Formats: sequence, structure tokens, C-alpha cells
Amino acid sequence: MGNYLVAMEAAWLVRDVNEIDDAIGVAVSEAGKRLNQKNMEYVEVEVGATGCPACGEPFDSAFIAANTALVGLALEMDVFNADGEEHASRIAKSEVGGALRDVPLSVVEVFDVSEEDE
Repeated sequence: MGNYLVAMEAAWLVRDVNEIDDAIGVAVSEAGKRLNQKNMEYVEVEVGATGCPACGEPFDSAFIAANTALVGLALEMDVFNADGEEHASRIAKSEVGGALRDVPLSVVEVFDVSEEDE
């Protein structure tokens, strides 16, 4: 049994916004509110980063068209006593997905943090 940090990304839709910063603020706030309603304060929520196709520098994952924004959120969750990376991934996706119904969610990376605890 090991301990893992599971990094996920979610696609959050925000309607009736004109500015990227407003869309990001609403998306992070709404996601945090839904997670907190399920007592999941242990899930870290922040805006994701996308690499610039020209220079490779990261920028906030948000796009606005027709006053509707698509914001990429980065979510992190610690999973304890999992049988492996795949098991930790399924646990995290199930927990977060249950709180964020109808929000596209995918696991980006799983880090084994068991060795750090020793």
C-alpha cells in the first residue's frame, strides 16, 4: 500500500463573462464551493497552465468566445493506502468526480509520495 499525489485537470464552463481574470475567479470559486459542500477541502484547486505553441511559455488555461469561457482547472489530491498508481487514480477521479458532476475530468499525473514519508 502506498501514498500518492494525483494531479487532475477539469474543464469548467463559465457563462456571461467578458474578462479572462473574471472567468478564472468564477471557475476556481465555483469548483471550490462544490468541493467544500462535500467536505473535500483537501482537494487543491487552481487554474491550469497551457504552453504557448510558439515559445513554450506557460499561460493560464482560459479561453473566451461569445461571453462564454472554458477554464482549465488543475486539481490535486493526496490518496493514502492505495494498491498502486492506477488504484490511486481511480480513487481520486471517483471522489472528485462525485463532487463535480457533469464536469469533464481526467488524471494528468500520479506521483508516488510513499518514499518521502519514510
